[in-house]
Amino acid sequence: MANSIIYGPVPSWRLGRSLGIDLLSTKGKTCSFDCVYCQLGMTVYPEVEREEFVSLDRLARELKTVEGVAADYATFSGMGEPSLASNLGEAIRLVKSVLKLPVAVLTNSSLIPREDVRRELSLADVVVAKIDAPAEELFSKINRPIGSQTLAVILKALQLFREEYHGKLALQMMFIEANRGYAVDMAKIAEHLSPDEVQINTPLRPCGVSPLSPAELVAIGQEFSNFQNVFTVYGALKPEVIPFDLAETLRRRPKL
Repeated sequence: MANSIIYGPVPSWRLGRSLGIDLLSTKGKTCSFDCVYCQLGMTVYPEVEREEFVSLDRLARELKTVEGVAADYATFSGMGEPSLASNLGEAIRLVKSVLKLPVAVLTNSSLIPREDVRRELSLADVVVAKIDAPAEELFSKINRPIGSQTLAVILKALQLFREEYHGKLALQMMFIEANRGYAVDMAKIAEHLSPDEVQINTPLRPCGVSPLSPAELVAIGQEFSNFQNVFTVYGALKPEVIPFDLAETLRRRPKL
């Protein structure tokens, strides 16, 4: 469907067959961050206030076209930060009622300090929340937040969400050259937040920074040995699905 807000299902190393839902549906990225590694490129529409981008009527019409589709999750993601959509909670309820699929939300965690956002995220079966830095300076360098968000406030709110939330909380950590030496500190953050799952990632799609190698992610993963459920992107992907240009880049890098 042209200009659809629903896409896929697409294979996800975290969620299996994922039916994507984009509640923003803007031509450029609409986000509260401008992360250096984002596959969507620069943030075209910087935003920290919530608003309605896609009506529930439009969502309902498009959901009817994918009823019965084989997928493991309906996943709110798309062209930016899903929690910027002020009707996210209502959209989660609608998706569950129409598709009868579990719902996941991928969030950069920036709006979790808001009570209404935490309340709406709690309706999802899985929340994948991102933390990429252990300190404010690195947070500003990697995530380049819009406005006055601070890592300290986000971490405090994530702890509150962890205490309130009854679904599955996954903590995603994107590792690049800038934060590869902070795995110990990142593991301490994960230990404090006590997620159900830790996802160790590195950018495998074209973006402004290079991915870390499989060996580098293995070394990082060893710092998370206290966690029962730790997954890395390379461990989840089969070698044949890694893009050729990336595979060639990794082959040429020296092994650690």
